[in-house]
Amino acid sequence: MRRAAGAFYAFPNVSGVLGKNGIRPRSKLSERLLAEAHVAVVPERRSGVDRHIRISYAASMQNLKRGLDRIHEFIVKNS
Repeated sequence: MRRAAGAFYAFPNVSGVLGKNGIRPRSKLSERLLAEAHVAVVPERRSGVDRHIRISYAASMQNLKRGLDRIHEFIVKNS
């Protein structure tokens, strides 16, 4: 079995929104992003990135831009 040489993920820091409007922990942020912004992200569980979410960028540029715009709007609205 071959291991992947890389991954298609970004790990943005979301600490600016954590603790606001009932968004705590990051799993709650992930749930709210899915329900309200229609974007699926994963709360990162690795040590050292406890204020980050994981976003896969294995998608078209159009879909990535649309998803990032939705995340941005959600963060601005809830900060």
